[in-house]
Amino acid sequence: MVKQRSLAAATVLLMAAACAPAEQDKKDWTVYPPLGEVDENWRPETTGVLLVANKFGNTLSAVDLSTGKEALRVKSCTNPHELATSPNDDHVALACYGGQTIDIFRTSDLAKVKSIDLGENARPHGIVWHKNGDLYATAEGRKSVFWIRNPLAEATETFEYGTGQDGSHMLAIAPSGNHAWTTDLGSKTVTRVDLKTRRAPQSVEVGIEPEGISLSPDGKALWVSARGSNKAFELDPATLEIRKEVDTGRFPLRLVINPAGVVAATSNLADGSLSIINLDSGKVVRTIAVSSAEEAEQRQQVTILWSPDGQLIYVAETGSDTVAEVDATSGKVYRRLKVGDGGDGLAIFGGDNGMMVPSGGGVQ
Repeated sequence: MVKQRSLAAATVLLMAAACAPAEQDKKDWTVYPPLGEVDENWRPETTGVLLVANKFGNTLSAVDLSTGKEALRVKSCTNPHELATSPNDDHVALACYGGQTIDIFRTSDLAKVKSIDLGENARPHGIVWHKNGDLYATAEGRKSVFWIRNPLAEATETFEYGTGQDGSHMLAIAPSGNHAWTTDLGSKTVTRVDLKTRRAPQSVEVGIEPEGISLSPDGKALWVSARGSNKAFELDPATLEIRKEVDTGRFPLRLVINPAGVVAATSNLADGSLSIINLDSGKVVRTIAVSSAEEAEQRQQVTILWSPDGQLIYVAETGSDTVAEVDATSGKVYRRLKVGDGGDGLAIFGGDNGMMVPSGGGVQ
């Protein structure tokens, strides 16, 4: 049995640990230090658990970040891609891209507790577990977005919203839960979906093959990366008007804004780099080489995730079955964490909030 502190105590500690670094982060990123002016020998004490969806192995891994070792791996669904943890960190939801379900697991032991069927040919991919407790997911095969109300309740409600676009792949959700935005690879569009009034969705073309998407914490800016254009774009979330256009590395298939809302990172698959974009200026302030251009094809860099304090970026390398742990300031790759076959979707839970590493007897 995994022992945990009370949820209230855990939440207070986690918030306290996260708030101070985020405020400091805002100062640090305003003037980005050159690589030569940072202490590359410094390494943070890393805690918590990294969850990884292994899309080729059809498994879910839990990596103990204090040791860098995989603590547990369990069978999941077919071709799991993205995942999201619940607001209290007690559960993780997997988008089963090779099927039609959202599968939910306990984080304490990675035991599957529920499967939510989204219908024939759903192929869910992008997923968000919102602070309101509800789940949201794209269903690429159905050209739609699902709102899953009370996902852990016995009487779960699902609402489907058509995007009318091909390849609705990744998504972002408004802080209020009133709107969703999708990147639609096949249609080269970004779509805004009204989740409360069911007004007709609004779509605009944004580059070639837009895929990465992230909404600023205050909900005032929507950022998208278009992998076929080697660009990132800032859009007005309400009108979808393009405000900024930024050149990135090659094939930027993911874009994630840091916790402080000051910079974004794009994951550039074709050259193995990260482009760090200052959101105010709309300029790339740093390019971090996670691997070399020669290694990029073998490593197949995909999903990226900021640590809660904004100090680290975790980079899934699907081809080499590793996750790189990268210092966002120095650009140093501290470790490559070994995971299952085709590690892709990432999430972090726990750390100094008293939550424990999942138990269950290693790799199953």
